[in-house]
Amino acid sequence: MSSLRNVFRRSWSCDEKLEGKVVVITGANTGIGKETAIDLAKRGAEKVIIACRDMEKANAAVKDIIESSGNEHVVCMKLDLSDSKSIREFAEAINKDEPKLNILINNAGVMVCPFGKTADGFEMQIGVNHLGHFLLTYLLLDLIKKSAPARIINVSSMAHSWGSINLEDLNSEKHYNKNKAYAQSKLANVLFTRSLAKRLEGTGVTTYSLHPGVVQTELIRHLNGVQQFFMKMVSPFTKNSVQGAQTTIYCAVDPSLEKESGGYYRSQVQQFFVAI
Repeated sequence: MSSLRNVFRRSWSCDEKLEGKVVVITGANTGIGKETAIDLAKRGAEKVIIACRDMEKANAAVKDIIESSGNEHVVCMKLDLSDSKSIREFAEAINKDEPKLNILINNAGVMVCPFGKTADGFEMQIGVNHLGHFLLTYLLLDLIKKSAPARIINVSSMAHSWGSINLEDLNSEKHYNKNKAYAQSKLANVLFTRSLAKRLEGTGVTTYSLHPGVVQTELIRHLNGVQQFFMKMVSPFTKNSVQGAQTTIYCAVDPSLEKESGGYYRSQVQQFFVAI
């Protein structure tokens, strides 16, 4: 199975080091977020902070990341992106305790989940995937600008391409379609990245959004029966978490992107999924 997967992967490598860099990654206790944390820690980051809702899983992930990377400067902090109080508390702690923040990776998210609302009354997918990260980025922006050159990476999805922003029913209260709500939140990620890039011109802070590929992670747990069956059928052609993290890592470290900002990045493999 793994050998078949590798047929559809193009290798990417970069030996860029991250000495002296402080990194925050949301939702990095599992999946591509965790693999991103391992990679950036291996590159010698001064500190990697994984921001997670479930602290039991986060603490276990920290041990794994340290063991895998050999970098002991990895910590976890509590962050619930569905609660603005938690977001503000997290940002306050970062601004107080960290002298710099060079890389912010907005990775956490929910996908096609049943209808629910955040603590602040927003539909869960737009609330967590976009609004939570929007507030977090806003609250950390002064520190990020002070740390320039710095990067902000928003993990989106190719689903953004069939999404639209429904300003008449942003919370999907009139009619909830979990697929459309997900696509809306991922489009918001891309639009936020572009807008932020314009606002940050000349500051030394650059922004990137990306599609990690079709990845076998815990995010697929809310897919319906037909979708789950489809994912099993195409699983030999999907990515594992290590492969899925590569586009995020590319946006976070590749020197060639230093002068680029606001763009959307995706692997050049797996494009056949767009047509399916």
